[in-house]
Amino acid sequence: MASEKTEKATPKRRQDERKKGRIFQSQEIIIVLTLLASFWGLKLLGPTMLSALEHCMIDFFGQAGTVSVVGTPEAIQYFMRAGTTFLWAAMPMLLLCSSVSVVGTIAQTRGLFSMESVSPKFNRLNPIEGFKRLFSLRGLIELLKSLAKITVLGSIIWMVFEEQFWNFPRMMDMEFGQAIATTADIIFSIVEVAAVIMAFVAAADYLYQWWDYEKNLRMSKQELKEEYKQTEGDPQIKGKIRERQQAQARQRMMQQVPSADVVIRNPTHFAVAIKYDPERNSAPIVVAKGMDSLALRIVAVAEENGVFITENKPLARGLYEAVELDQEIPDRFYQPIAELLAFVYSLKKKELK
Repeated sequence: MASEKTEKATPKRRQDERKKGRIFQSQEIIIVLTLLASFWGLKLLGPTMLSALEHCMIDFFGQAGTVSVVGTPEAIQYFMRAGTTFLWAAMPMLLLCSSVSVVGTIAQTRGLFSMESVSPKFNRLNPIEGFKRLFSLRGLIELLKSLAKITVLGSIIWMVFEEQFWNFPRMMDMEFGQAIATTADIIFSIVEVAAVIMAFVAAADYLYQWWDYEKNLRMSKQELKEEYKQTEGDPQIKGKIRERQQAQARQRMMQQVPSADVVIRNPTHFAVAIKYDPERNSAPIVVAKGMDSLALRIVAVAEENGVFITENKPLARGLYEAVELDQEIPDRFYQPIAELLAFVYSLKKKELK
């Protein structure tokens, strides 16, 4: 059927969809990148963050034994110091994670920003449309993807904890810093395995998003026709424009007939008007030509303006087929045209006498 979307999207359709902010991207890739950045950032920046928090806590607990009254100015001061410490400890991690998320999004969208994509869409408040999206193929895929992630991550956590289970009691005999480091190693071992599996999930999700985007972008044959009309113009309108241009060209051509030296006809099928101006052209040129009804019009205009008309079937047909408007005649027509123009000029001299 013509309404079935079986055709690949045209470049114009893709560009229009991109302007509307409708592009495909995988959120799973952003999640994986942010997860890796956050945990590797913690591994690299963790000592600095713990050191900052440790100094802040030592300072606060140290002042707790010396300060007896805490008023509003002191509370504000302590709050500002705590906020500054928190920013100093957390800001690098926040900047790292946000930068990775932004770079990953830009890499997938190629820097696209569309106001239409961020404008409110009130049709999404429709509960019926919400149920349709919930029970659609995309909704089912998202549900299966979430269940798969929960199952995989749960299995990884269980396997790691089962392996490390007998090491947990030993952490009671460790110093606080050593216990924290051991816990961090366990968490990082979980994250590394989970990241590898999540990378495969993200790759599969990217392929699915691309396939779904291309499927929704397909066009029907009728849409292709409508787009062609918009880009190339309606064939009927183009035909009318072409007819108007041809009519204007014929009108300009007919205006040149009175200035011709001679019109060669055959006798009703072809007519060619010749003009020779030695100051402008090195050879005679064709100022008008026509076939059938247009040939009769050329002859009629020539008769009205006193242009010499002669009948020469092979010469008229040869000039009509070989020479375009406002072009000089080829060498093979020089002799017959020269003889004809000489005869016409001699007649004009006699008339002048």
